[in-house]
Amino acid sequence: MAGRKAKQRVEPRLGESGGIRVEARDRPAGGASQRKPKAKTAKSRSSAPRRKKARGSGGGFLRRTVYWGSVLAVWGLIAVVGIIAWYGVQMPPTSEWRVPERPPNVRILAVDGALIGNRGDTGGQAVKLAELPDYVPEAVIAIEDHRFRQHFGVDPIGLSRAVVRNLVSGGVVQGGSTLTQQLAKNMFLTPERSIRRKIQEMLLALWLEHKYSKGEILEMYLNRVYFGGGAYGVDAAAHRFFAKDSSDLNLAEAAMLAGLVKAPSHYQPDRNFDAAEARARLVLDAMVREDYVTAAQAKYAKENPPRIASRHRVHAENYVADFVMDRLPSYVGAIDEDVTVYTTIDLSLEREAEKALVEGLKANGEKYGVHQGALVALDGTGAIRAMVGGRSYDKSQFNRAVQAKRQPGSSFKPFVYLTALEQGLRPETVRVDQPVRIGNWEPHNYSNKYEGPVTLKTALARSLNTVAAQLAAEVGPKNVVATAHRMGISSDLKANATIALGTSEVSLLELTGAYAPLANGGFAVLPHAIERVVTDDGETLFQRSSPGLGRVVDLRIVAMMNEMMKATLEIGTGRKAQIPGWPAGGKTGTSQDWRDAWFVGYTANLTAGVWVGNDDNSPTKKASGGNVPSMIWADFMKAAHRGVAVAALPGEGLYSPAIAQNPGMGQPSAAGSGGDAQYRDWILNRDSDRTHTGPARPQRGNGGQGGIGGFFGRIFGN
Repeated sequence: MAGRKAKQRVEPRLGESGGIRVEARDRPAGGASQRKPKAKTAKSRSSAPRRKKARGSGGGFLRRTVYWGSVLAVWGLIAVVGIIAWYGVQMPPTSEWRVPERPPNVRILAVDGALIGNRGDTGGQAVKLAELPDYVPEAVIAIEDHRFRQHFGVDPIGLSRAVVRNLVSGGVVQGGSTLTQQLAKNMFLTPERSIRRKIQEMLLALWLEHKYSKGEILEMYLNRVYFGGGAYGVDAAAHRFFAKDSSDLNLAEAAMLAGLVKAPSHYQPDRNFDAAEARARLVLDAMVREDYVTAAQAKYAKENPPRIASRHRVHAENYVADFVMDRLPSYVGAIDEDVTVYTTIDLSLEREAEKALVEGLKANGEKYGVHQGALVALDGTGAIRAMVGGRSYDKSQFNRAVQAKRQPGSSFKPFVYLTALEQGLRPETVRVDQPVRIGNWEPHNYSNKYEGPVTLKTALARSLNTVAAQLAAEVGPKNVVATAHRMGISSDLKANATIALGTSEVSLLELTGAYAPLANGGFAVLPHAIERVVTDDGETLFQRSSPGLGRVVDLRIVAMMNEMMKATLEIGTGRKAQIPGWPAGGKTGTSQDWRDAWFVGYTANLTAGVWVGNDDNSPTKKASGGNVPSMIWADFMKAAHRGVAVAALPGEGLYSPAIAQNPGMGQPSAAGSGGDAQYRDWILNRDSDRTHTGPARPQRGNGGQGGIGGFFGRIFGN
């Protein structure tokens, strides 16, 4: 039915006469019978469609371009979203994202609060944004990300501009990373260059902007960005390049630091100042464009460029900073936050110590064939006041005052003589300087000359090897080792006859510390540099209290030892170490084959030790304790005692050689008593310190009785 009706369809007519009528032949599906008048209409039919096609071709192309462009854009967006999603799902869930803790910094201060150095991965402490001058963060924003306060972590304008410039140049000439993206990269990502890393960087930047304020992001950035020269963070950079706190930076310095961020190695000012200064000028121009500073301020900054602290890292106090860092964990454990360490170091003494050592080696190093040295100084409590581990920290960070162990030579002899005094001998006791054989060992004096009968005082002052060897055998090598350990030597010592000549290796620090009881009246010390450790929140992690090591040498014995040790500087091998106006004691030391030269000495104010030699343990050109180290020691101690009130050595007046003139005192008898007892009684009457925490008061030796002491007593006399 429907089909029949379609065949009978009547075409609509518009008007009756002269009107337009659509007939069946005009329909697209017109029958064949309607196509007969072909010749009549061919021209019109052939031209009209061509005109229609010409008019429609431009519109069709535009429509197709728009269409396919839209399709490609949609698919491109889908692809971008897909790529972002693909790399995004490879990241941990946002609930697990955490800003990593900034590596802790250790701020090390001298006794007067002056900065010795920063240690840690960053090289400086974290600072608050409010602690910095405004132009410090503004300089970074102006040159690195001038739309920082407007964008949402990713800057589409800057990114698009960077893409265009890179495409035009055919390489990477401009980055599109914002400060937030840079922070994300520094904190979370590896430095690889890939699409994956860039997308993750953007996602992290969006997260940071969502979670933190602009001020917090900027503060984190300034405390973590790398400025070159091992400095991470603006405070580290301020100290590294300008030797000042970041809060004290001026505009020119701030501009130079901001300029380093782009290429720290290239613009590092202590290596390439011209490039750094040119970059700083660009920063200042950018700050003017952003209205952070006026043109006049920028001009002044350009005309007054920063002074670079090019030697800031090479001063000798860096040996101290390293020493502190080595020992800090034993005081406070693991360090997981910024801390400040207050030390015992006197920077003025540190400078004098460095000057004395460097100039001493410069003046005499070539002559005596020595290229290295070390110096350490302690006060009577064992507090380290100065430490120089070598002639140049910049060239070698090896701390020879602490890490090197060498043979002390004759500077070990005081422990032999101290043991002898504690066993009953005294400075006026006589021994014979002559060739001696102990087992298979035949010690010789350096001069190969012998002086015959001499007092112990003279034998020590002139560093006679044969007498020291005899005494060591007499008192027992094990007892000498015990004395040395009691005084403060911590190294392993071999208890054999050669111990008298210092054949067991020790460090300069421990040897100097072991002399300190002679300077402080007989009390053991623990050499130390750390006084107090506090966090940035003010919590005290460590506070040194009295060491409580107690007396290790009776004051009477200290008095006798000081009488003998003074003679070394007055008539013995240490005459070049004299300090005009100051009573001082000390001992020279020279190891086998002239490899090491030492001088360790003290006043009532300071105990100091000096070592010189060569790192490869090669022989020197006869450098001995009496020349190079004695002169260095004297130069330092003269400077260190300038303006200090003169003080006598401990025990002054408790011993006098006049007492020895009493014929009955100290002479051996058949019973081993008599004069010894009189001497002991006299000392006890003079000693006002009847109570002490150290060992029992020393008793006299065997006198004329049997044993090693009696054997040598019978041969050589007393």
